[in-house]
Amino acid sequence: MADKEGIKIEKNYHTDVAFKTNGNFHVKGAANLDWGMKKHLTNIFNPKSGNTVMFAFDHGYFMGSVSGLERLDILIPQLIDHVDVLMATRGALRTCVKPNFKKGIALRVSAGSSMINEDLSREIISVNVEEAIRMNADCMAVQTFIGADGQLSSIDNLSRVINEGARYSIPTLGVIAVGKNMERTSQYFKLATRIVAELGAHIVKTYYCDDFEQVVAACPVPIVVAGGKKLAEKEALEMAYKSMQGGACGLDMGRNIFQSHNPAAMADAVGKIVHNKFTDKEAWEFFCEKTKK
Repeated sequence: MADKEGIKIEKNYHTDVAFKTNGNFHVKGAANLDWGMKKHLTNIFNPKSGNTVMFAFDHGYFMGSVSGLERLDILIPQLIDHVDVLMATRGALRTCVKPNFKKGIALRVSAGSSMINEDLSREIISVNVEEAIRMNADCMAVQTFIGADGQLSSIDNLSRVINEGARYSIPTLGVIAVGKNMERTSQYFKLATRIVAELGAHIVKTYYCDDFEQVVAACPVPIVVAGGKKLAEKEALEMAYKSMQGGACGLDMGRNIFQSHNPAAMADAVGKIVHNKFTDKEAWEFFCEKTKK
């Protein structure tokens, strides 16, 4: 075990220096991966912008029916053309997404207690790699609880998925979970994202925070920012813009899209920030104009 005494506190993140990819592949930290991994990552991250807009609607795996997601069969067809990746459970994909869908798929493979249970940190792997292959998944998403009671089993879940995915060139998305006793600080997110990346996750999903550029600089794989709780559309676009300015490689919006009064316009506005370098003000004006039509 490493001796924690005498370790110097981190200091210089060189946030003004681009990540040294050692190659010309457009996904951070993926230059040395095999062709299959790169193909899946290309389905997730746009080769021109290097970024992605994910649409998360996997909430039902622990929350059941959620406001805005009551009828997936009605909502999803309205949004497919407005996002790059669907993040969903296998049940939702099989029942509500037509098989001619040609964009990226982030498949939720972990599951645990329902929202009725206060402890959500003890999950299991509910979908194996063979099923992920059958679902044509471009990455497998695993909830990861760093600093929670279920941390050890959570890391075991993540590691097993990474190992199994590597056998078939399927990337793993490590989803940083924030429990009720964990603060959303840069110190915590620097710890959690780095641990998950060093364990071998190819993408990390986390939250925006102060000093976010340091979190990004210290993480050797792409960070995709979670939308989190529902915000007013203008605030959500401000958060999206700050995330991209801080070095994120995309947004994974759920409630801030499907609970918007115009989900498709909101998804497009987020896409303008992610792919077209719109400011938050430009994206807000775009959203307002789309909403008028």
